[in-house]
Amino acid sequence: MSDKRQPSAPRPEPLRFFGTTWVERGGGYALRRTGLAAGSLLSAVLGALVLRFGFQGLAVADVPDVLAWAAVVLFAICGALAFRHTWKGFVRRPEYDPAVENSMQSVKAIGFIGVLLAWFVRSLLEAPGERLRRAEYERARELYERRRTTRTGNPAARKRPGRRP
Repeated sequence: MSDKRQPSAPRPEPLRFFGTTWVERGGGYALRRTGLAAGSLLSAVLGALVLRFGFQGLAVADVPDVLAWAAVVLFAICGALAFRHTWKGFVRRPEYDPAVENSMQSVKAIGFIGVLLAWFVRSLLEAPGERLRRAEYERARELYERRRTTRTGNPAARKRPGRRP
């Protein structure tokens, strides 16, 4: 009995809210995608209403218009940055830099509507992050199958052209 260890077959990486149902697109995959799209859109609308009440509070407090507009611009910029950063996370693996991640936590918290909209738009197309995980999983399976297949016959005994027996 040989002591060679066979590497185990690659396993799909679970996605948030989907687990590994994205591989075969079964187990309520379509229902989960629909629920995620509706939930993220509803959360974004509710978040926008909360922000609207906050801006109305600024108007009631009689703050200068410049400060009120600065708050609107701040939320808009943070929302756009949060959308972009979240979307990039669905398309490719981010390089983990603790400094960037720490700074993006604040931006994502302020621009939470952008994060929710990114989840909404992506869930219309696929499970958020599915394309990236599927490409990685298929590549890992291909490499695994390539390693598992063995050559047939003895390569030293092959007949070579121009060589006498």
